[in-house]
Amino acid sequence: MSRKTRSLFPDARLQYDDAMAMTLDSMRAWGPNHSVWVIAWSGGKDSTTLLTVVLHLVSEGLLDPPERLIVCYADTRMELPPLAHVAQLLIDRLTSMGTEVRTVMAPMDKRFFVYMLGRGVPPPNNNTFRWCTRQIKVDPMSTEIKRVVSGAGGNVLMLTGVRQGESAIRDGRIVMSCGRDGAECGQGWYQQMSGEGFATLAPILHWRVCNVWDWLKIYAPLKKYGGWPTAMVADAYGGEEALEANARTGCVGCPLASKDTALEMVLRLPHWSHLRPLTELRPLYRELRLPGNRLRKPAGETRKDGTIVRNQHRMGPLTLEAREMALATVLDIQDRCNSIPGRPKVDILNVEEVHRIRQLIDARTFPQKWTGNEPRADEPFVEGGQSLLFDDDGDSE
Repeated sequence: MSRKTRSLFPDARLQYDDAMAMTLDSMRAWGPNHSVWVIAWSGGKDSTTLLTVVLHLVSEGLLDPPERLIVCYADTRMELPPLAHVAQLLIDRLTSMGTEVRTVMAPMDKRFFVYMLGRGVPPPNNNTFRWCTRQIKVDPMSTEIKRVVSGAGGNVLMLTGVRQGESAIRDGRIVMSCGRDGAECGQGWYQQMSGEGFATLAPILHWRVCNVWDWLKIYAPLKKYGGWPTAMVADAYGGEEALEANARTGCVGCPLASKDTALEMVLRLPHWSHLRPLTELRPLYRELRLPGNRLRKPAGETRKDGTIVRNQHRMGPLTLEAREMALATVLDIQDRCNSIPGRPKVDILNVEEVHRIRQLIDARTFPQKWTGNEPRADEPFVEGGQSLLFDDDGDSE
């Protein structure tokens, strides 16, 4: 937005005009170079801000639309229920507007619970076994983007909600490294992805988190800015408290987080208090990591060439019994959340996924290099004449 453009926030503080102006400058600088725009949308605060801001600018006639706009929603099947609920409301609205929306999801056998309970892979951890983010979110989106690029002949601009954070704003310019290929200050973070056939742009890179909260909670829901149902997204992060806590959210009951702050925030809201059973997911993941629910490699295991397998006695996949127990527990948690009439439903395990998990368990499916005949990890074993109980946490896919 040039300084001659009318204010989008006539009653707001100057910083909001500046933030929106630079977003519009960024889109005007790079958008026309690409006939297809793809908005990578996770349903979180930043990507939801990006999505609704871009659509608002287009609808107001401040930004010329591309020949084709595609919104790719990353459905991990593990999103915090309020975020998933808002995402569906937005998808319905976008579809009614004629916007192309693609729901991007991992293949059945790669989804979180199917992979863990059907294949027997232990819950992810933050050390050497963080398989979830790549598998249920990053890889599916990358695959879909490649599909779009292939169909569009490479003239694609992918818009992301990446933000620099508390970046200084001086003289209408962004004080930051502006990427590659001649990007200029004040025009966002534009990167031509060499060999990938598309470019990426982060038009809200300079937005502060307070700008994001105010857009979602105050401006976007107003009719003149689109009437988007985004206030609930801010509430899911804790509303005003989230600003002070620098709140983040991810999968419900995330096994990688030290504390499920986002779910705790949501449970304070009366409309979402029925989700309390979801707090039992993290204890379940901790239980599944215990030796009594895992197999271990026996001593003396050899490969086909006669060499000894390394890391003898390391813990590996979940036992069939543990997987049956966990499946029953997750379904019970979901059923209790859904037992309150008139409240939004939880859908972290659907009928098809449950059926597939049971198929894989019945087929005695285990990760590669595991047969299911290995001893349980809590069974004593003898090494060097001494009986030991294994308490390591080595994992194997």
